[in-house]
Amino acid sequence: MQGRRVPDVVFKTRVRDESIGGDNPYRWQNRSSAEVFGGRRVVVFALPGAFTPTCSNEQCPAFERMHDDLIAAGVDEVICLAVNDAFVMHQWKTKLGARKVTFLPDGSGRFTRLMGMLVDKDHLGFGLRSWRYVMVVRDGIIEQMFEEPGINDSGEDDDPYTVTDPQVVLDYLRSTAA
Repeated sequence: MQGRRVPDVVFKTRVRDESIGGDNPYRWQNRSSAEVFGGRRVVVFALPGAFTPTCSNEQCPAFERMHDDLIAAGVDEVICLAVNDAFVMHQWKTKLGARKVTFLPDGSGRFTRLMGMLVDKDHLGFGLRSWRYVMVVRDGIIEQMFEEPGINDSGEDDDPYTVTDPQVVLDYLRSTAA
Protein backbone atom coordinates (compact mmCIF):
# COMPACT_ATOMS: atom_id res chain seq x y z
CA MET A 1 0.00 0.00 0.00
CA GLN A 2 2.97 2.29 0.49
CA GLY A 3 3.08 4.93 -2.20
CA ARG A 4 -0.64 4.69 -2.93
CA ARG A 5 -2.97 7.67 -2.61
CA VAL A 6 -5.66 7.38 0.05
CA PRO A 7 -9.21 7.02 -1.31
CA ASP A 8 -11.03 10.18 -2.32
CA VAL A 9 -14.19 10.25 -0.19
CA VAL A 10 -16.31 12.66 1.82
CA PHE A 11 -16.47 12.05 5.56
CA LYS A 12 -19.76 13.06 7.22
CA THR A 13 -18.76 14.73 10.49
CA ARG A 14 -20.52 16.76 13.16
CA VAL A 15 -19.03 19.94 14.62
CA ARG A 16 -20.11 22.00 17.58
CA ASP A 17 -21.91 25.21 16.58
CA GLU A 18 -23.11 27.38 19.47
CA SER A 19 -25.37 29.36 17.13
CA ILE A 20 -27.64 26.32 16.94
CA GLY A 21 -28.46 26.24 20.67
CA GLY A 22 -30.40 23.54 22.46
CA ASP A 23 -29.19 20.20 23.77
CA ASN A 24 -27.47 19.18 20.54
CA PRO A 25 -25.58 22.23 19.18
CA TYR A 26 -23.90 20.37 16.33
CA ARG A 27 -24.13 20.75 12.57
CA TRP A 28 -23.09 18.52 9.72
CA GLN A 29 -19.76 19.27 8.12
CA ASN A 30 -18.42 17.36 5.16
CA ARG A 31 -14.66 16.78 5.14
CA SER A 32 -13.01 15.54 1.97
CA SER A 33 -9.98 13.30 1.87
CA ALA A 34 -8.08 16.29 0.48
CA GLU A 35 -8.99 18.33 3.58
CA VAL A 36 -8.10 15.55 6.02
CA PHE A 37 -4.85 14.42 4.39
CA GLY A 38 -3.70 17.18 2.03
CA GLY A 39 -0.50 19.10 2.75
CA ARG A 40 0.10 17.37 6.06
CA ARG A 41 1.56 14.26 7.63
CA VAL A 42 -0.96 12.34 9.72
CA VAL A 43 -1.19 9.06 11.60
CA VAL A 44 -4.48 7.22 11.11
CA PHE A 45 -5.33 4.24 13.27
CA ALA A 46 -8.35 2.31 12.05
CA LEU A 47 -10.12 -0.19 14.22
CA PRO A 48 -13.18 -2.46 14.33
CA GLY A 49 -15.50 -0.20 16.25
CA ALA A 50 -16.48 2.23 18.95
CA PHE A 51 -17.07 0.86 22.43
CA THR A 52 -15.44 -2.50 21.61
CA PRO A 53 -13.06 -3.94 24.24
CA THR A 54 -9.60 -3.77 22.63
CA CYS A 55 -10.37 -0.45 20.93
CA SER A 56 -11.74 1.17 24.10
CA ASN A 57 -9.47 -0.35 26.73
CA GLU A 58 -6.15 -0.47 24.89
CA GLN A 59 -5.71 1.10 21.46
CA CYS A 60 -7.50 4.45 21.79
CA PRO A 61 -6.17 5.20 25.27
CA ALA A 62 -2.64 4.31 24.12
CA PHE A 63 -2.80 6.67 21.13
CA GLU A 64 -4.25 9.40 23.36
CA ARG A 65 -1.38 8.93 25.87
CA MET A 66 1.26 8.92 23.14
CA HIS A 67 -0.30 11.72 21.06
CA ASP A 68 2.27 14.36 22.02
CA ASP A 69 5.17 11.98 21.33
CA LEU A 70 3.76 11.23 17.86
CA ILE A 71 3.36 14.95 17.14
CA ALA A 72 6.92 15.60 18.33
CA ALA A 73 8.10 12.85 15.97
CA GLY A 74 6.83 14.79 12.97
CA VAL A 75 3.10 14.36 12.41
CA ASP A 76 0.45 17.07 12.36
CA GLU A 77 -2.51 15.06 13.60
CA VAL A 78 -3.46 11.66 15.03
CA ILE A 79 -6.78 10.31 13.74
CA CYS A 80 -8.93 7.41 14.91
CA LEU A 81 -11.07 6.03 12.08
CA ALA A 82 -13.90 3.51 12.47
CA VAL A 83 -16.89 2.32 10.48
CA ASN A 84 -19.27 4.09 12.84
CA ASP A 85 -21.43 7.17 12.33
CA ALA A 86 -20.59 10.65 13.62
CA PHE A 87 -23.01 10.37 16.57
CA VAL A 88 -21.46 7.13 17.84
CA MET A 89 -17.91 8.43 17.33
CA HIS A 90 -18.73 11.60 19.30
CA GLN A 91 -20.25 9.67 22.21
CA TRP A 92 -17.33 7.25 22.26
CA LYS A 93 -14.76 10.05 22.26
CA THR A 94 -16.67 11.70 25.13
CA LYS A 95 -16.90 8.43 27.10
CA LEU A 96 -13.14 7.84 26.66
CA GLY A 97 -12.32 11.42 27.67
CA ALA A 98 -10.14 11.73 24.56
CA ARG A 99 -9.06 15.32 24.00
CA LYS A 100 -6.10 15.05 21.63
CA VAL A 101 -6.92 12.36 19.07
CA THR A 102 -9.33 13.31 16.27
CA PHE A 103 -12.18 10.83 15.79
CA LEU A 104 -13.18 10.49 12.14
CA PRO A 105 -16.37 8.59 11.25
CA ASP A 106 -16.51 6.37 8.18
CA GLY A 107 -20.19 5.68 8.70
CA SER A 108 -20.86 4.01 5.37
CA GLY A 109 -17.50 2.22 5.31
CA ARG A 110 -16.70 3.68 1.91
CA PHE A 111 -13.17 4.81 2.79
CA THR A 112 -12.47 1.50 4.51
CA ARG A 113 -13.81 -0.50 1.56
CA LEU A 114 -11.69 1.48 -0.91
CA MET A 115 -8.66 0.88 1.33
CA GLY A 116 -9.35 -2.86 0.99
CA MET A 117 -9.79 -3.14 4.75
CA LEU A 118 -13.55 -3.70 5.08
CA VAL A 119 -14.29 -7.07 6.72
CA ASP A 120 -17.51 -8.84 7.65
CA LYS A 121 -17.83 -9.20 11.41
CA ASP A 122 -21.39 -10.49 11.28
CA HIS A 123 -20.35 -13.45 13.45
CA LEU A 124 -20.00 -10.89 16.26
CA GLY A 125 -23.17 -9.01 15.33
CA PHE A 126 -21.12 -6.07 14.03
CA GLY A 127 -21.74 -6.31 10.29
CA LEU A 128 -19.12 -4.68 8.08
CA ARG A 129 -16.20 -3.13 9.96
CA SER A 130 -12.60 -2.09 9.52
CA TRP A 131 -9.71 -4.45 9.95
CA ARG A 132 -7.23 -3.04 12.45
CA TYR A 133 -4.42 -1.05 10.78
CA VAL A 134 -2.35 2.11 11.17
CA MET A 135 -0.96 4.25 8.40
CA VAL A 136 1.26 7.28 8.16
CA VAL A 137 -0.03 9.52 5.37
CA ARG A 138 1.96 12.38 3.87
CA ASP A 139 0.01 14.79 1.67
CA GLY A 140 -2.53 12.10 0.77
CA ILE A 141 0.03 9.39 -0.02
CA ILE A 142 0.45 6.35 2.22
CA GLU A 143 4.01 6.55 3.50
CA GLN A 144 3.89 3.51 5.77
CA MET A 145 1.24 0.93 6.66
CA PHE A 146 1.00 -1.38 9.66
CA GLU A 147 -1.69 -4.04 9.30
CA GLU A 148 -2.62 -6.71 11.80
CA PRO A 149 -1.98 -10.18 10.38
CA GLY A 150 -4.72 -12.50 9.20
CA ILE A 151 -7.29 -10.17 7.61
CA ASN A 152 -10.42 -12.25 7.14
CA ASP A 153 -14.21 -12.50 7.18
CA SER A 154 -14.29 -15.95 8.73
CA GLY A 155 -14.62 -15.09 12.39
CA GLU A 156 -11.52 -17.07 13.25
CA ASP A 157 -9.42 -14.10 14.31
CA ASP A 158 -8.85 -13.21 17.92
CA ASP A 159 -8.84 -9.45 17.27
CA PRO A 160 -5.07 -9.13 16.94
CA TYR A 161 -3.45 -6.01 18.35
CA THR A 162 0.30 -6.25 17.86
CA VAL A 163 1.73 -4.12 15.04
CA THR A 164 -0.85 -1.33 15.37
CA ASP A 165 0.31 -0.24 18.80
CA PRO A 166 1.35 3.44 18.89
CA GLN A 167 4.86 2.51 20.04
CA VAL A 168 5.41 0.68 16.73
CA VAL A 169 4.37 3.82 14.85
CA LEU A 170 6.50 6.06 17.06
CA ASP A 171 9.53 3.85 16.50
CA TYR A 172 8.96 4.10 12.74
CA LEU A 173 8.58 7.90 12.87
CA ARG A 174 11.74 8.28 14.92
CA SER A 175 13.66 6.01 12.54
CA THR A 176 12.72 8.21 9.57
CA ALA A 177 13.62 11.50 11.27
CA ALA A 178 17.03 12.54 10.13
